[in-house]
Amino acid sequence: MHKVLSLQTHPELYMTIGKLGLGKTLAMVAVLASTFLVIFASAESKARIVRLSDVEGNVQIDRTTGTGFEKAFLNLPMVEGCRLKTGANGRAEVEFEDGSALRLGNDSELEFVHLALGDDGQKISTVRLLSGTAYASLREKKGDRFLLTFAQESITVPDSAHFRVVLTHASSATVAVFKGKVSVASPSGHNEVAEKHSATIDLGNADAVKNDLARSDSNPTDAGKTDPNKKAGVVIARNYDQEPLDGWDRQQNDYHERYTTVANSAFSSPYGYGVSDLNYYGGFMTIPGYGFGWQPYFADASWNPLMDGGWAWYPGAGYMWVSAYPWGWMPYRYGNWNYAPGYGWFWQPGAWGSWHPTPALLNVPARTNVPAAPVSGHETVMVGKGLTGNPVGAPHKLTITPGSAGFGVPRGSVRHLDRVAKTVAHSSQPVVVATQPPPPPPVNTGVGVPTTVPMRSGPSSMSTMPAPSSRRSAPPPSRPH
Repeated sequence: MHKVLSLQTHPELYMTIGKLGLGKTLAMVAVLASTFLVIFASAESKARIVRLSDVEGNVQIDRTTGTGFEKAFLNLPMVEGCRLKTGANGRAEVEFEDGSALRLGNDSELEFVHLALGDDGQKISTVRLLSGTAYASLREKKGDRFLLTFAQESITVPDSAHFRVVLTHASSATVAVFKGKVSVASPSGHNEVAEKHSATIDLGNADAVKNDLARSDSNPTDAGKTDPNKKAGVVIARNYDQEPLDGWDRQQNDYHERYTTVANSAFSSPYGYGVSDLNYYGGFMTIPGYGFGWQPYFADASWNPLMDGGWAWYPGAGYMWVSAYPWGWMPYRYGNWNYAPGYGWFWQPGAWGSWHPTPALLNVPARTNVPAAPVSGHETVMVGKGLTGNPVGAPHKLTITPGSAGFGVPRGSVRHLDRVAKTVAHSSQPVVVATQPPPPPPVNTGVGVPTTVPMRSGPSSMSTMPAPSSRRSAPPPSRPH
């Protein structure tokens, strides 16, 4: 079984910090970071690492550590060979560097067969759906290659596309295209599936498909005789049936599209993963004497970026820091964290040419605990509140406290999170907020393509009020919002 340690229950992990002092500890962390980067460069110069960007309910991951499947956590790095598996109430999302996403429904399993860079820097991704349901929202760029395989079939995408693949049982699969178009290659040949179309594929009898092809070759007039859209085991329809998770997929996709392109974002990056979370959970500002930076909402004077998270071990790379915060990907992989008196901790973008397995810290205040990576073993080590995931569906109400930095707030669940942050900053007290209701279920228009029932317009569903019996917190330092 996979063993989980805690710094609270294993204080010896902090003994090194106490004995060496802060300066030497930071130097040791820097040496460890450099060592990890050397390991990455020597082991696989063209290897890629992507992000486990959402974990809801029962989700397990096989990180190729030799221990098999174990509990999955938000922001775990995904490397080539990793597998994801969801239970009856589990859902997960993986974000690629350009902001493309793969989502896994309940009772599903997915393998990341190939994550690499080509000779010209193009991204090459091959994933294999072993069971269940997968949604793909892809932002294809020229030269990049994405391949999704299942059974003996494979899907390629010539341009940006949004589609769903369902393995209903061992003998059948359906591909539904919401946006764009895809190409499905099977033993029967290639089939183009256009926008708002679907393909039903017979997986159960490869010999029958071969016989169909042989008959079609010997007598072309027999091809597609019974169904003009049927082509040797593949039926193309000019519509698609709805699935129970279509609303969830649409909600996640809308979240990324809305907050990636938010109008007031002053941030630009060569990478797209995590940008939507930065715009939802915090804001950019210019700090006198320090320059441009980003800070999460609800970060008071007591908060630091390494308070909550953990260390996860990967073969060939060693221990990597994993943040517990829902926005905790890009600020821990690029650039550096800086501390400014009167403003607190903030992230400064940059260093896009390298990938940090451990965060880079500047101007660390005295008495700040900087957790060091374990020097041996493969156990996952928890820090503070530890590594996290989300329950399926946001609760009807959330209590948000000063110093929480968005911990435990499911993405997109609270309208106008920036306004709530101002309320918390001004009162220095927790507030209770109502979450947004889930999207209405899709309905069938009669032609097979689901639409959405319009919601009535009205006042915002977000409301704030002091939390009952809340203890007043120390006021945060003055800073812009």
